[in-house]
Amino acid sequence: MTKNLDKDGLSSIVDNYQLFYIDLWGVIHNGVKLHDEAINVLKQISKKNKDYVLLTNAPRPKSSVKVFLEKLGMDKEISDHVFTSGEAALNYLKKNFFEKTFFHIGPPRDFDLFKDFKENKLINIEKSEYLLCTGLFDDQVKDLVFYKNLLEKHLEKKMICTNPDLIVDRGTTREFCAGSVAMVFEKMGGEVVYFGKPYPEVYNQSINNKDKKILCIGDNLNTDIKGANLLNYDSLIISNGIHKLEIKEKGIEKIVRSYEAICNYIQSELKW
Repeated sequence: MTKNLDKDGLSSIVDNYQLFYIDLWGVIHNGVKLHDEAINVLKQISKKNKDYVLLTNAPRPKSSVKVFLEKLGMDKEISDHVFTSGEAALNYLKKNFFEKTFFHIGPPRDFDLFKDFKENKLINIEKSEYLLCTGLFDDQVKDLVFYKNLLEKHLEKKMICTNPDLIVDRGTTREFCAGSVAMVFEKMGGEVVYFGKPYPEVYNQSINNKDKKILCIGDNLNTDIKGANLLNYDSLIISNGIHKLEIKEKGIEKIVRSYEAICNYIQSELKW
């Protein structure tokens, strides 16, 4: 049974945990502005001398995400807690693919992910050795059929996906993410290596989490909550995020079952 914390707040359970993995987009901000109540939660967690990681499936190095958050008004002492799927992927690429050529699928704003090996980026997909997917092209954001046609002759190449999210809400607009492109590639028989939630690597790279009682907080059942389930961590879903309409229509218990997930707590918005 998923316990509702709207009345008692996160403060009612905070002492049960030593470490918190907290999603950014959909929990701390909506792509346009910070949520003041959520920022207060982070400050209160720090006052309790607890650790937290702002763990995001952003397909960029953590340094560039920190700059974005500070432009939204986030204090540097909070943004220093950021760790990204892009950072985890970058560590892997430098170790295993540093000399190989690649074709980039994603917008120009993600170029800083591979600035250290940008000379390996090819414009011609035919000649590339692997595919690096960080998102969708700026001029092809609505139709996934474009990516099916682009990739169907390149299934022998490995795809590195730096954001397993399928969708995200930017303010009131819903957008596809890199995970949707990767899913198209997989359904055609291609091999994808994912970095980000729900895969364990991004959690383990972000902080020393050994032997700690952990709570994962996020708005996405496929990534935030499934990641917690895979690692045997407790979880709290924010219901005013990605699944807002589903939860409103069917209730949290039915939705959780339909996604084959387990969720310990629910809150409409992250509040202390």
